[in-house]
Amino acid sequence: MIVKSAEFICSNTQVSKLPPPTRPEYAFIGRSNVGKSSLINMLTSKKGLAKTSQTPGKTQLINHFLINDDWYLVDLPGYGYARISKTKKEDWDKFIRTYLDKRESLQCVLVLIDSRLEPQKIDLAFCNWLGEKGLPFVLIFTKADKQSSIKTDQNVAKFQKEMTATFEEVPQCFITSAENKLGRDEVLNFIDSVNKNFAEI
Repeated sequence: MIVKSAEFICSNTQVSKLPPPTRPEYAFIGRSNVGKSSLINMLTSKKGLAKTSQTPGKTQLINHFLINDDWYLVDLPGYGYARISKTKKEDWDKFIRTYLDKRESLQCVLVLIDSRLEPQKIDLAFCNWLGEKGLPFVLIFTKADKQSSIKTDQNVAKFQKEMTATFEEVPQCFITSAENKLGRDEVLNFIDSVNKNFAEI
C-alpha cells in the first residue's frame, strides 16, 4: 500500500461523537512510551502527524486519522503509566474498552509491544482481554533498532510462548523500527489485505 494522504479528522472522549462507522478502522494501542506516535508517523510518512513526546501518557484522547480517504488509523491512549488521577484513569479505561468492544467498523487492534523488554504482565493482560472479547488483534514489536536482531527475536519468542498459556493460536506479529522503517511495508500490506474484505456497514 502506498500512503498518498493522511489527515487528522478529530479527537474526542465520547464514543457517540466518533466519525460514522462507514470505513474500516485500525486501532493502535500500547503501554505508555512504547513508541506509538513515532510508529504512526513512520507508517504514514508524515512527520508530526501524531504528536511524539518524552512524557508517558501524552495521548489522552481517541484520535482519528483518515488515510487515503479510505480507512481510519485510530491512535488510542496508552495503558499503564500516566500521571493522572485514579478516577480519570478508570474513566479512560472504560472509554477505551467501550470503543474497542462496540465499534462496528473496527477491523483490527494493533497492540504495540516494546521489543527490548521481557514479556510484561500488563501487555499480556490486555491481549487476554482482547481474546476474551473475541476482538481481532496483531502484535507490533517496536524499537527493534535499539538492540540486536537476535535479542529482538528472543523477546518476541518469549512473548509468544507466554501467550500460548491462554491462546490456542498466537496472533500475527510484526517487528518494526520507526528509525529505519523496518516493518513498514508488512504492516501496511496487512491493513491493505484486511481492507479488501471490508464490507461497508
